[in-house]
Amino acid sequence: MPRFGLGVYKMTDKEEAVKAMINAIGEGYKAIDTATIYDNEAEVGEAVRNSVVKREDLFITSKVWNTDQGYDETLRAFEASLKRLGFDYLDLYLTHWAIEGKYVDTYRAIQRLYDEKLICSIGVSNHQEHHLEKILATANTKPMVNQIELHPQLTQVPLRNYCDANDIAITSWSPLARGRLLEDSVLSKIAEQHHKSIAQVIIRWHLQHDLMVIPKSVTPSRIKKNAQVFDFALTQEEMVMIDGLNQDWRSGTHPDDIKV
Repeated sequence: MPRFGLGVYKMTDKEEAVKAMINAIGEGYKAIDTATIYDNEAEVGEAVRNSVVKREDLFITSKVWNTDQGYDETLRAFEASLKRLGFDYLDLYLTHWAIEGKYVDTYRAIQRLYDEKLICSIGVSNHQEHHLEKILATANTKPMVNQIELHPQLTQVPLRNYCDANDIAITSWSPLARGRLLEDSVLSKIAEQHHKSIAQVIIRWHLQHDLMVIPKSVTPSRIKKNAQVFDFALTQEEMVMIDGLNQDWRSGTHPDDIKV
């Protein structure tokens, strides 16, 4: 899985979404992260078919929504996602949230799809350690990815350590804390030192922590700038300074509080 890609959450304007995705692919983005609830899987498929990059050279992720969870329900939801995308396989398919009483059966269905070679990689999203422990207790193929909210004000170190110990890669959603950090004085000083934007510094922080990161933008200039993060490196001191911004602040719902 590429470590850098485009998140498409809240890309609700169909034409704008397709243009943004095609633009991102043209700028070198190799991954697109969508979900059933985003209501833009069809646009992802359209963008891929109209891009300059072959389908097999891109990494497309989608997720089963909460109301579609359960064993049989997940199989049907996956089939519907493939139809909307216009693909015959997915690179990664995730359980969107751990819905109590359903997420284990949901993951069991995802394992079946993996065994049938309809999915190249499988995983979960917004799963805490206790959710993962329950899945790992019975899984034939353990989750390869856990996609969680993660940014400098929500570093999630204990969960990251648990996933690392179990060879589960982490993808950061809301990696820029929904813009909350774009005027932070610590980040501003670091950005000035590298002649980069604060957003670029934050993305670089994710990459140097070996996290996969999926910033979202529909603005061509930001899409381009967000990808220009491979020509500099943060020092260890700067990484520690950014780590120190943690406040355990969430922009989204805590996984233990999610409802169907």
